[in-house]
Amino acid sequence: MGEAAPRQSLGPRRSRSIWSRDFGLFFTARALAKLGETMLPVALAAGLLQYGYGAGAVGLAMASSVACFAGLVIFGGVFADRFSTRLLMIGADATRLISQSLAAVMFFTGHVVLWEICVIGAVNGAASAIFQPGVASTVPRLAADVQAANGAIRVAESGSQLAGPAVAGLLVAFASPGLVFAAHAGTYALSGLCLILLRLPPAAPGTKAVRTRFRTELADGWREFSARQWLWGVIAVWCVLQIGASGPAVPLIATEITQEHGPRAYGLVNAALGAGTVVGGLIALRLRPRRMLRAGSLALFAFALFPAVVGAGLDVPWMMAGCLIAGTGMSFWGVMWATSVQTQVPHEVLNRIHAYDVAGSLAMAPVGQALAGPASGAFGTRHVLLAGGGVTVLCATALLAIPAVRGLVRADAKTEPSLALPRRERERARPDTRTR
Repeated sequence: MGEAAPRQSLGPRRSRSIWSRDFGLFFTARALAKLGETMLPVALAAGLLQYGYGAGAVGLAMASSVACFAGLVIFGGVFADRFSTRLLMIGADATRLISQSLAAVMFFTGHVVLWEICVIGAVNGAASAIFQPGVASTVPRLAADVQAANGAIRVAESGSQLAGPAVAGLLVAFASPGLVFAAHAGTYALSGLCLILLRLPPAAPGTKAVRTRFRTELADGWREFSARQWLWGVIAVWCVLQIGASGPAVPLIATEITQEHGPRAYGLVNAALGAGTVVGGLIALRLRPRRMLRAGSLALFAFALFPAVVGAGLDVPWMMAGCLIAGTGMSFWGVMWATSVQTQVPHEVLNRIHAYDVAGSLAMAPVGQALAGPASGAFGTRHVLLAGGGVTVLCATALLAIPAVRGLVRADAKTEPSLALPRRERERARPDTRTR
């Protein structure tokens, strides 16, 4: 598949152009979906612990969804390039509405069986695999300034992350985990309604992918992905991060704080993490570094505090402060990364490359989550979390050590062939300075 010139994001003077009726609907849909997603870990941890399960069961329940998502999202990327992304996203929301409603019924009736919860999680993950690839190509079609749009969406999602765990903690404390699952199902219903009302503008001329066999399109996506060192380099590092830090941190932090301080404390700590991601998104709206991934990698060092403050056994206020800083760093990295992918990759393969990006980013998360219980039993929960902080520092350092990552120039500030292009394309594009 031929290489197209990377699209350019506009400077800060055009940032207000992101706000329109359709972008507002998409903005709302993402905020609602994130609200439900951030409520779910609280419900799973509190609900499964209530029925006699431990940290290993919580990890398996979370891993079932992530594993199915990571395994199927590359196929979702091909579907998104072949069919209407809006209709695929609406169908995915409808599926998740049904699956989470079923989970709510199970907790309301007291019929909670681990393998059934895992099956529901797998269905939810499969629906998310169909939904997620379309997000990458939707943002550039709705907004001229891609970084500003990503920053705004990150702030919306972060606001939901701020509210979601706190609300879930209160619902669990004063009602039941089943009510949290019911509320989660409701967020998918409202998100689907926003997408039904959404009207996407037509794709730019010349950006429509040529339809070929499904297997061929899948292979083309892989070739485009593997040809970009900055893409696969980040994903390789991210796999290590998921195994050693992010994957184990989610179930272990949930169970550690819930057991030591109660579900409301876990909600407060997650709310602090959400507040940090709001701050990171706001910073990303204003700060426009020339080398986006280098700036994002530096910010990623702060994320080491997320597992470390819990592993250190600090009091709740100190855990909240650490998570506030961690959320800021991770959010800023997320905007820099999403904008780089959406502006440096040709539109006709963007959904597929985004799918490979997401699959690679999350491929090892289920491994980390599934190993959380055994590792906690062998070494202790706090030691595993402290080690996760160290792994995060090493991963951020590794990103800065990759020339293609630290040297990538943003799409609207290029003075030489971009490192986003495969090496053979950079050599063709470089001016011939040989003496004649």
